[in-house]
Amino acid sequence: MTTTYAELKKQIAELEQAANAARKAETAEAISKIQSIMNDYGLTVADIDSKKSRSVKSRTTVPVQFVNPETNETWTGRGRAPRWLDGKDRERYRIKS
Repeated sequence: MTTTYAELKKQIAELEQAANAARKAETAEAISKIQSIMNDYGLTVADIDSKKSRSVKSRTTVPVQFVNPETNETWTGRGRAPRWLDGKDRERYRIKS
């Protein structure tokens, strides 16, 4: 006994309705629990929002420490060293302040 396309579409529609009803019921229960906890602790939405926002560190520029005099390429000394420094004495290319 095979199920027709129309029967499957009908089952899908019924399942989607059941899923939507279950979601609404669960959401209402979750909201009720949240409101209860907020009332118990005297919290407001503003209290919750302020906890989630973190201060963002501002990026600072790092001064250049090395320069290739032939190409004027620079390197701050952070991260992977550039190829033009491979096998060479870095101190020769250090910028003297």
